[in-house]
Amino acid sequence: MSLTRRSLAVLPLAGLLPTHRVAASQAVNVYTTREPGLLQPVLQRFTAETGVAVNTVFLRQGVAERVEAEGAVSPADLVILADIGELADFTRRGLAQPMAQPATGVLPAGLRDAGDRWVALTMRARAILVSRERVRDQALTYEGLADPRWRGKLCIRSGQHPYNVALIAAHLEHHGEAKAVEWLTGMKSNLARKPAGGDREVARDIMGGLGDIGLSNTYYVGLMLSGRGGEQQQAWGQAVRVVLPSFTDGAGAHVNVSGAAIARHAPNAARARQLLAWLLQPEAQRQLAEANFEYPVRPGVEPHPLIAALGPLRLDQIALQKIAERRAEASLLVDRVALDR
Repeated sequence: MSLTRRSLAVLPLAGLLPTHRVAASQAVNVYTTREPGLLQPVLQRFTAETGVAVNTVFLRQGVAERVEAEGAVSPADLVILADIGELADFTRRGLAQPMAQPATGVLPAGLRDAGDRWVALTMRARAILVSRERVRDQALTYEGLADPRWRGKLCIRSGQHPYNVALIAAHLEHHGEAKAVEWLTGMKSNLARKPAGGDREVARDIMGGLGDIGLSNTYYVGLMLSGRGGEQQQAWGQAVRVVLPSFTDGAGAHVNVSGAAIARHAPNAARARQLLAWLLQPEAQRQLAEANFEYPVRPGVEPHPLIAALGPLRLDQIALQKIAERRAEASLLVDRVALDR
């Protein structure tokens, strides 16, 4: 039986997973697509330090749809989302309110919305992986992935995966459609295998000699090298060398982010702003980033040593909002050049 808009509006109160058993009206209510193991310890620490309870709804996807369906009676105060695409969609639907939060001013302009509707919390770079044994290059560019020297040696996950769509959108913003099509066509010619698997499988296939070069988010490197995924994955991570690349115009590395927005109808907006300001403090930033081997967004806070060892991260200066706006166009180009087929 289908649920009406009215019945959807009351579901979240039953679905809240409270850190403390406190009524939704007396706490701060968080909807999130971040994994519980990454976020819950940080929220528990916020409660321990401030006395403000956090009720949390963990969803794999569909936060914007849920908040939109709940309408003005939504209990959602703060949404914490896993990537810029989700943040952009949430704000595009008119579901966020201006943050009016001075704490967000500590971040670089590209890591917060120009309209004051979302802010980044952590980031990860789209890095190039190469074989330690077979590739000596120290400086590589994203555009260079289409160089014929890599013919039959490039390993990537699906071009339609959000991580790759975002990178393609960044290329579009830098170079325009014609150059992006040329780039993707060159990458397709260089493929060692059909795009598949995840970023860790890119490292696996490079170790196995199937390819020499590929793409991975930096946090997967941390997960592999730490041994968190087991000895086999640790060996994959040790077999590759990580290059933090740039576009050829020297713009810096492409990053994606997790981030937060205050819901338009937040019943506890003041507490949402309090939690947001706390999440941008140095110690919370360190804990958030280290939980998943990501980069803190607050300047001056160091990442986990395994990530710091990859070298200094210089950010692409194109605003993430502009990249998000070109994701649909990027996805169409993946199909146009049949990158995944």
